[in-house]
Amino acid sequence: MKLAGRAAVVTGSSRGVGRSIALAFAKEGADVLVNYASSEGPALDVVNEIRAIGRKSCAVKADVAVKTEVENMMNTAKQEFGRLDIVVNNAGFTRPAMLTKMSEEQWDAVVDAHLKGPFLCIQAASRYFQEQQYGKIINVSSVAGLVGTVGQVNYSAAKGGILSLTKSVAREMARYNVSVNVISLGIVETDMTEKIRSDEKLKEIYMNRILLKRFATASDISPAFVFLASSGSDYITGQLLCVDGGYGMT
Repeated sequence: MKLAGRAAVVTGSSRGVGRSIALAFAKEGADVLVNYASSEGPALDVVNEIRAIGRKSCAVKADVAVKTEVENMMNTAKQEFGRLDIVVNNAGFTRPAMLTKMSEEQWDAVVDAHLKGPFLCIQAASRYFQEQQYGKIINVSSVAGLVGTVGQVNYSAAKGGILSLTKSVAREMARYNVSVNVISLGIVETDMTEKIRSDEKLKEIYMNRILLKRFATASDISPAFVFLASSGSDYITGQLLCVDGGYGMT
């Protein structure tokens, strides 16, 4: 197994992309902390699935934009698993609005979740990584951060910022043998993209932009996360990997 003996924190892992990453890690031998912001039930379901695989797991409620909650989450992972090796910054949501109508609250909420949150998680986990001289950080970006999205300047700005955050942290943490990379996703079949996938007009617009002519499934994206979390990527850092069906090329 590619992640045997490793322990991971996956933010926003009670559903959607985060859930698929957490389960993929467990199947490869990792113990996984499942993070959620509000709904405990789905998080506990993921915990039970991971335990059924034979790995350790626990659920921690934490707003990734709140420093004390993030620090508690990382401490809990270390206490429960005895170590911390991998952090995936996946948590987030959207608050769409056109530029002239976007409120300050909409801007702050999205930027806090998608940019401040990863910064706080990286900062809290880094002390463990420095001590053990090893770690894997995987940030989640989006095609929106590369090409922009109408009606989502907050989300696009935050996801674009993740790219620079990744490169800067990679430079700082290389001396501690910590790999820091970012995966940019396209449109994945989750609750967050249901409107795009169910509205025929929107579906046609986005499908014309995806070279492979289909939306991503969990099985399409999880292997990339397993790879960047494994020893197979030990000589890769500061890099962007696009898992978007070619959307970012168009």
